[in-house]
Amino acid sequence: MNSVIIVGGGLAGLVSANYLAEMGVSVTLIEKKSYPFHRVCGEYISNETIPFLKSRGLYPEEFDPPGINRFQLTSVNGRAALLPLDLGGFGISRYTLDHFLYEKAKNRGVTFLLNTEVESITFNADQFLVKTNESSLSTPLVIGSFGKRSKLDVSMKRPFMQKRSPYAGVKYHIRTDHPADLISLHNFKDGYCGLSRIEDGKYTLCYLTHRNNLKMHGNIKAMEEAVLFKNPFLKSVFQNSEFLYERPEVINEISFATKTPIENHVLMAGDAAGMITPLCGNGMALAIHAAKIVSELVKEYMDGNLTREQLEINYSKKWTSLFANRLWAGRQIQRLFGDDWTSNLAVNLMRTSKPIAELIIRKTHGVSF
Repeated sequence: MNSVIIVGGGLAGLVSANYLAEMGVSVTLIEKKSYPFHRVCGEYISNETIPFLKSRGLYPEEFDPPGINRFQLTSVNGRAALLPLDLGGFGISRYTLDHFLYEKAKNRGVTFLLNTEVESITFNADQFLVKTNESSLSTPLVIGSFGKRSKLDVSMKRPFMQKRSPYAGVKYHIRTDHPADLISLHNFKDGYCGLSRIEDGKYTLCYLTHRNNLKMHGNIKAMEEAVLFKNPFLKSVFQNSEFLYERPEVINEISFATKTPIENHVLMAGDAAGMITPLCGNGMALAIHAAKIVSELVKEYMDGNLTREQLEINYSKKWTSLFANRLWAGRQIQRLFGDDWTSNLAVNLMRTSKPIAELIIRKTHGVSF
């Protein structure tokens, strides 16, 4: 098989599949689940992505995604700051967006292997062998878009997997009384929770918590009541909203450790290459941008204009120049959250120092592409 193989059908994988297929490249995408399905995600996308998405016919206009142009930050004890988001963003669920991109990709000729798990990826004699639970496939190029933490990361012996992460992510969809143009970030002990509108008048409520919170209180509901409710904003949201899931989506051991954009010649994109702290949910924007640059370079390689070495060097340089500082800044800003004193400091800084507030917001957003 001479297709480019994309392992993982998240945002980076789906956008790459669409863009490559549009450029005439044969693509096979392997995904262990079947669309549509929910993912733990903040479900806010920076407007930096809109020019590219619209130019490729990938902007989900038919779902009327709400525009978001204000940001609210609250501390553990409920002090609040309200700021404009100059660039802003829009909200849409991964359930809807991923399925939309999947249907687009199918129409563009992408081959999908769904409900299929990749067990190993090996590189030898300038070819990859991708073994799944059902078959083995040969390909000249593999794009890795298999998310935050995968069995493949273990089999590839990626260094970040050697250290356990203390973070878990929890997501709900709710109906609530909250301004449609506002994304809010609410601190609680050893964690923080984002709330923003998506399609159909629904809202995403997604939070990151330290595993000690769960360990101490035994289950999610008890932890929420004992820990998250200490923030009066969160207590009000939980007590006055309609929760639309029977149970929340949960993911464990979310790692913000440094990763590499290339691993054993596999071109990594999205969370597989590096995960930004979810302060404004801009992992989605990074995934889309990474998909753009990796697809354009893959096209050059497939056309014979780049050697494999040139492809890897160029992708690594571009990825690092666009995203490395942004991910680093996110890790530094995250230190201001999840604690009484530091979260109050962050709120006070945003309320009293416009330059600092603008800097923090700017560091969580990119520029239009």
